[in-house]
Amino acid sequence: MALMDFIKKQFIDIIQWTEEGDGTLSWRFPMQDMEIQNGAALVVRASQMAVFVNEGQVADVFGPGTYKLTTQTLPVLTYLKNWDKLFESPFKSDVYFFSTRQQVDQKWGTPQPITIRDKDFGAVRLRAFGNYAYRVADPKLFHTEIAGTRESYPAADLDGQLRGMVLQNISNAIAGSGVPFLDLAANQVMFADALRRELAPAFEKIGLALDSMTVQNVSLPEELQKILDQRIGMSMVGNDMGKFMQYQTAQAIPKFAEGAGQGGGVAGDAMGLGAGVALGQVLAQNLQQGLQGGAQATPAAAAAAPVGVKPEDVMATLEKLADLKAKGILTQDEFDAKKAELLKKLV
Repeated sequence: MALMDFIKKQFIDIIQWTEEGDGTLSWRFPMQDMEIQNGAALVVRASQMAVFVNEGQVADVFGPGTYKLTTQTLPVLTYLKNWDKLFESPFKSDVYFFSTRQQVDQKWGTPQPITIRDKDFGAVRLRAFGNYAYRVADPKLFHTEIAGTRESYPAADLDGQLRGMVLQNISNAIAGSGVPFLDLAANQVMFADALRRELAPAFEKIGLALDSMTVQNVSLPEELQKILDQRIGMSMVGNDMGKFMQYQTAQAIPKFAEGAGQGGGVAGDAMGLGAGVALGQVLAQNLQQGLQGGAQATPAAAAAAPVGVKPEDVMATLEKLADLKAKGILTQDEFDAKKAELLKKLV
């Protein structure tokens, strides 16, 4: 009877894995009642690694290549099996193959706005999304921490955990980078690099390597987006405050003219389109003088300024200055100096 059982046994001469389809991270070679022959061939293809596991304990790890299985090529398994020099009979061992190629175009995103802390703006809520690529770098660690004894482990089973890791580390990535949030939002490559550096250790703990990370979009609150747009516009005129005020005035003139032409707004029905443009010129002169510390207007500027500024025009200018102060463009001293100068015009 024992002889018949021996004859019925199947022996494995070649151990290999031909990947079919995409997205399988690990696969267990089917053993059932079969045993591995002494001197059997192990074939590990490019972008693969193989691991021998003896009774739940990880033994030998093989990279790409073709191997003849002997005690010399299986030193850890030889020790665990208490083989002496050469084993002569077939043996049983679990063999797991791991795909080490990149798992590309893995999506991540914020299903709801998340709150981050920024040194310039305090708490900021944002949405973002992009993709990333990773691969199995340490199959022994990935086997013990993630895949376990499953016959196969698809990448789809890991998606939820990895996306959660990305979202969990966004705030830490921005804080750890030391880069102001507006600069990160304007440079998505910098944002992605900061996020990848923050995430890499977490991936390594489960045997993965994070090869690339992209940020395809960052959606900001409307008020913060306006400030970002101003900084982008300011890049065209440099860091000179006087030039920045000219840029701000140029942005405001069309709004004044539109309000005047439609019979409403700060200019009123009687001013018309031409008066609206003139008001914009007065605003530009007044704002630039205020930034010079409330100094007296030059004779040329005084001659150019129209006589008898209306109270509603002064109030409109003050509202504009208050908005600039709220955004941090004007200091409190600059605002107070200009406010005092404008109020004198009402006397």
